[in-house]
Amino acid sequence: MIVLGLETSCDETAVAIVNAATRQVLAQTVYVQKAEHRPYGGVVPELSARAHSQRLPELIRTTLADSQLPLSHLQAVAATVGPGLTTALTLGATMGKTLAMALNIPFLATNHIEGHALTPHLAVTPTSSGATHVEFPYLLMLLTGGHCQIVQVDDIGAYTLLGTTLDDAVGECFDKIGKLLGLPHPAGPAIEQLAKTGNPLAIPLAHPKRDATLDFSFSGLKSSTRDYLAKHPDAPKAELAASFQHTVATILARKLGLALQHTGATQAVAAGGVAANATIRAALLATCTQHGATFAAPPLALCTDNAVMIAYTAGLRAMAGLPNLGLASPVYPRWPLPAMNVPAAP
Repeated sequence: MIVLGLETSCDETAVAIVNAATRQVLAQTVYVQKAEHRPYGGVVPELSARAHSQRLPELIRTTLADSQLPLSHLQAVAATVGPGLTTALTLGATMGKTLAMALNIPFLATNHIEGHALTPHLAVTPTSSGATHVEFPYLLMLLTGGHCQIVQVDDIGAYTLLGTTLDDAVGECFDKIGKLLGLPHPAGPAIEQLAKTGNPLAIPLAHPKRDATLDFSFSGLKSSTRDYLAKHPDAPKAELAASFQHTVATILARKLGLALQHTGATQAVAAGGVAANATIRAALLATCTQHGATFAAPPLALCTDNAVMIAYTAGLRAMAGLPNLGLASPVYPRWPLPAMNVPAAP
């Protein structure tokens, strides 16, 4: 199952060709739209769609050339149809459908969040045991700019949402604090770099949702950080960045520990752009070790938005014979992961 995948849900334009049956990435290219959005301190939907339209054709040509595959070897075209920015999704979906029709092969409408959820099944950062991927089932901590969730992943199309954010997503919180600190967008990498020279215990910040549920809240942490900065405008930014990052890692690790206790899971993984943060990875690994569970995360290049996860997810679902709307699929600005579950047998 060789699939050409397109990802245009937000501010990364990405193309990949993946053999889903052998878990082999044949080629991939990504264009990150930093220059387009940085002057505005956040993602501008119209600029995102415009950049996708300008970059996608060339990225497709480059990816095909890098794969050294003739077009006749492609067995399907997949594109993200949700969740994400409507105009950006429409651009990628339209391109994908056009390619599929021209090549007379199936178009596979794909869920962006399911792509993140299944990436650890494709590849994880090698460990001392030599593991290169994880098998089902596993506990997923999804950490992105728009989502912060704990999901039990039992199989392809078998997802149980255990906890979610009640307000801000963790990546969104990073971006808002970065803006307060005067850091460039996207702020996650900038905060992580700045925090390296700060004391993570220097500034006590709010730790919302200390209850026994698996839901998250970050608005209190955001307000606490903003209020501290307002009262101490000359506070070293490195200290505040380190303290904020440490608090986020502590919140996430605590909730993961509760989830491990609740489910009895023996494998936990993190995925999404925020999962690239080394401090957060270390905190989650320590929590798993305390609970006798293994921890893994995808390589950094597969944490942020990419088309590898889209092609792989589409291929897995196709091989499993799961339904797909194909060319009839609309785009879905909101498309929760449990909507991808296989219907129960009557």
